[in-house]
Amino acid sequence: MNPARTPAFKFGLIVLLGALLAVPLFSVYLLVYDRQSQSDTARAGIVAGWGDRQTVSGPFLIIPFTRVEQVTSTEAGKTVTRQKLNDESLVVSPTQVAIDTRLDPELRKVSIYEAVIYTANMHMQGGFTLPDLAALNIDPGWVHFDQMRIALGIDNSRGLAGSQPNVAVNGKTLPLIPGSGLNQNSGNGFSAMLPVAPARGLPLPFDISFQLRGHDTITVVPSAQDTRWHVSSVWPNPSFLGGFLPASRKVTPQGFEADWQIGNLALNRPTVSIGEQQPNSDAQVSVALIDTVDFYSQVSRAAKYGFLFIGFTFVALLMFDILFGVNVPGPAYLLVGVGLILFFVLLLAFAEVIGFSLAYLVASGAIVALLSCYSAAILKSWRRSIVIAAMLSALYVVLYVLLSLEAWSLMIGSLLIFAALAAVMYITRNVNWRQIEQPTATDANLAE
Repeated sequence: MNPARTPAFKFGLIVLLGALLAVPLFSVYLLVYDRQSQSDTARAGIVAGWGDRQTVSGPFLIIPFTRVEQVTSTEAGKTVTRQKLNDESLVVSPTQVAIDTRLDPELRKVSIYEAVIYTANMHMQGGFTLPDLAALNIDPGWVHFDQMRIALGIDNSRGLAGSQPNVAVNGKTLPLIPGSGLNQNSGNGFSAMLPVAPARGLPLPFDISFQLRGHDTITVVPSAQDTRWHVSSVWPNPSFLGGFLPASRKVTPQGFEADWQIGNLALNRPTVSIGEQQPNSDAQVSVALIDTVDFYSQVSRAAKYGFLFIGFTFVALLMFDILFGVNVPGPAYLLVGVGLILFFVLLLAFAEVIGFSLAYLVASGAIVALLSCYSAAILKSWRRSIVIAAMLSALYVVLYVLLSLEAWSLMIGSLLIFAALAAVMYITRNVNWRQIEQPTATDANLAE
């Protein structure tokens, strides 16, 4: 027998071809990464000028004061004592604040790319209480009550475009000053000067409202003794992130609502400090408006199963070769493997235009039809090609299920491989491998 016809040689050949096909399969990953990078660049262009992912800090009551220090030095052999004046600020968090946010989302598209933007209608109500200055070792005579202000930090002030923020204290609207002066927001935001010093020991109620533009995510940094945040939107796919999950939430296809209640004990930070405290990223709470059309990750996950498709198809062709004596040449294996890899390229190309589900149907249908017709030619039978078509169709159905059920993908994939191995073992259980590899009389005569 010609050694090229032995099962061992055929098996070694398809293993080698499978290894060679790893190069174009890896190129699919690179293609997905490149297209995703282009998509990110396009999305950044769509949201440019509208507003970044926004983080709202505060409001805070800023009370400037001067600290007097006695500095002793020696000059010309004499001890001299001078006063050194240091300008500092007392940063006071609200005793309570209730934040109501309504997110109005919009899906904007440029060419085949799209991005989620929003307009957040913010309304804050709460109150401050002046701290005990003596307990803080601050001389009331050096406190500049005429420079007290309320500051609200926003990461990107461009998001205030088109908005007319309103800050009212004790029912009186205050004039606004650009910039918050808060380091945690790079000084962005706005402030309002208090016209008169509040009475000590009495609450200082405030009411703040404004609109804020951004995209994808909005974050609130809680700082009050009692922070309550209510968020509502018509967007059906929210994601709740940050250090605290909402105490209650309701998500429906028509939108969502969520409520947080956070106390300063959970934040592990005082509500009064000299100077601004460093923000704690673990204490932030965020809401993300997820665009579920993330087909790049789905295509990338699908490509990870490329070797599964190649292996199953090659084994099927090998079974026809060994059991039915159909000589499948090496180039045929290679062309079939290239066709299987082409599926992922078609899937990516169509998904960018018509969406993942429809693209999956078009790409898989095209490849099944192509390989079925080619199999009919190399296997010399339409009945045998129908077996290949049925197997590929089943594989594509299973892959779609795996992509949809991410949590169960490992178990389903493992069971699928187990079933395939059991099927191959069952089909070949009565095959006499030695007889196949031994030369027949016809082969011997041909050799002579």
